[in-house]
Amino acid sequence: MTRDAQSARRLWSRLEPIHAVTYFSPEALAALAKAGYKGFWMGYFAGRAAPMGRVGPEIVFATFYNFSMAHVRRAIPDAWTFAPPSAALEARQAGSVAALKRAFADREHAEAVETAAMLARAAAESAPMEGCTLFAANRSSPWPDEPTAALWHASTLLREHRGDGHIAALIAAGIHGREANILQSAAGVVPREVFGVARHYDDAEWDSISAQLISRGLLDHDGTLTDQGMAIRAEVEDRTDAHALSAFDTLDDEQLQQLIDALVPLTRAVIATGDIPEVTPIGERFDV
Repeated sequence: MTRDAQSARRLWSRLEPIHAVTYFSPEALAALAKAGYKGFWMGYFAGRAAPMGRVGPEIVFATFYNFSMAHVRRAIPDAWTFAPPSAALEARQAGSVAALKRAFADREHAEAVETAAMLARAAAESAPMEGCTLFAANRSSPWPDEPTAALWHASTLLREHRGDGHIAALIAAGIHGREANILQSAAGVVPREVFGVARHYDDAEWDSISAQLISRGLLDHDGTLTDQGMAIRAEVEDRTDAHALSAFDTLDDEQLQQLIDALVPLTRAVIATGDIPEVTPIGERFDV
C-alpha cells in the first residue's frame, strides 16, 4: 500500500477514538473521580501527565502545548495532593478498557481486537523515541497482557507519538500552541466556541493572538487564513504525517493493511456508543 499523508490520516482516524474514550467515556471519568481527582480538568491533566510522574505545571504546559498556563495551574500540582500519578495511571487504564469492552461487546469483534492489538503494539514498540517526551513517558509503562488493554495502550502511545511530532513541526514553523488553536479555527477544522470552552479563551486573548497572526501575515482581517497561513499549516500537517508514519516502519504493507482493516469495525463500535462528541478540540467526528 502507498504510505503517504492519506494513509497517515487513515491510521490516525482509526486509532484516535480508541484512545479518546479516556477523556469522554463515563467509565474513564468515573474511575478518575473515584481515584480522588476533583472535576473533569483535574482528572484530564492528572491522567495524561501521570506517565511523566509528579510533574509541575511547567512540564505539563510545555508538553501539552496548547493550554494556557493559568488553566494548567488550576489542576497541577494540586492533583498530586489528592492522589499520586500511579493512581491516575491505574484509573485511566481501567476506565478506558471498561469503556472499550462495552463498545466491543459483540463476539464478532474479538478477532479484530487481537489482530489490532498485536500489530499496533509492534508499531508502538518500534516507533522512534527521540524528541518524543509524552510518547517516551507512556512507553515506560508496562504493557498489559489482555488484548483490549494492550490495544488501548498501543493507541495511546501512537497518539502521543503523533502529537509529539506535531508539536515539533509547530515549533519549527514558529507557531505557538495558542496560535495553533486559532489557526485551526481559521481553517474551519474546529469552531471558535469549542476552543473557547475546551482551551479556556476569553475574547480578549483570542483577539490579541489573532491580531498577532494578522500582523505576521497568517490571517486576514476577517479571520480567514492567508495564502501564507495556508502554506504554513500545510507544511506542519505534512511534517506531522511523515513523523507519525515513521512509527509503522516495522510493519510491512500487508501488516499495515491488516491493522487498518482490523481497526475499522472497532473504531465504528466506539463511535457508535456516542461517548465521543461530534466535534472535539482536534477536529470533527472521525471519518471511518
